[in-house]
Amino acid sequence: MSTDTARGAAGQATGRADVPELRVEGLTLRFAGISALDDVSFAVRPGTIHALIGPNGAGKSSCFNVICGVYRPTSGRVVLGDTVLTGLAPHRLARLGVGRSFQNIALSEHSTVLDNVLLGRHALTRGGFLSGGLRLPWVLAQERVHAQRVTEICEFLGIADRLHTPVAALPYGVAKLVDVARALAVEPRVLLLDEPAAGLNAVETAVMASTIRALRDALGISVLLVEHDMGLVMGIADRVTVLDFGRLIADGEPAAVQRDPEVVKAYLGTGDDEEAAP
Repeated sequence: MSTDTARGAAGQATGRADVPELRVEGLTLRFAGISALDDVSFAVRPGTIHALIGPNGAGKSSCFNVICGVYRPTSGRVVLGDTVLTGLAPHRLARLGVGRSFQNIALSEHSTVLDNVLLGRHALTRGGFLSGGLRLPWVLAQERVHAQRVTEICEFLGIADRLHTPVAALPYGVAKLVDVARALAVEPRVLLLDEPAAGLNAVETAVMASTIRALRDALGISVLLVEHDMGLVMGIADRVTVLDFGRLIADGEPAAVQRDPEVVKAYLGTGDDEEAAP
């Protein structure tokens, strides 16, 4: 599929030029006196792929959940352009153009791919219970538009042939793409991906990496991902932020981050154990 076709297929409203910067400013998060985040700040530049990494317990998930509106920080804020996101519920973030996927696939297993991805269109749907129940002509027209958008998104991701398949019958790698499709159905300006390669084999991981790059290139949106697979991160990220024990220890281009002594010590290992071994 060409870039021009992809831009139209994956969501016409997402191919905007007004993608704003996402800023994390001085985030601190404490649980019962334990600090999960300690004054963390970084920025996701418009149209870039930005990775948030760190060893287990580093605070990645806590930071991601603050950005997504799941947690409210003890102090600090998250800002999208001129809009403060801190404290907003996830459904309000969706209306502002923030879409997210989940580490553990949160799909309705007994519903079809089409129905699952349509859930992502809820924030863009007009009308309520009464108009929907009466099946008014404009409601039916709106439903057709949403179904067409979902079909286009799934075509872009290469899963359109599974539209009417229950999610429970899908291979795990395909189900992960359905989760991404639902996030794209929001028509996001910023796409948040929570460990998109978790549980995937090498071939599926390569497909996911290619998909993330294609989405950014075709739509011009920003992508923030939390990921453990360093091959994927270093292969597609424009910038990498590294956390350790809730503190930011590095923020820069992948090659520079890989060489950073603090990152080598905290995340990649120093090799001292091997050298000390008899």
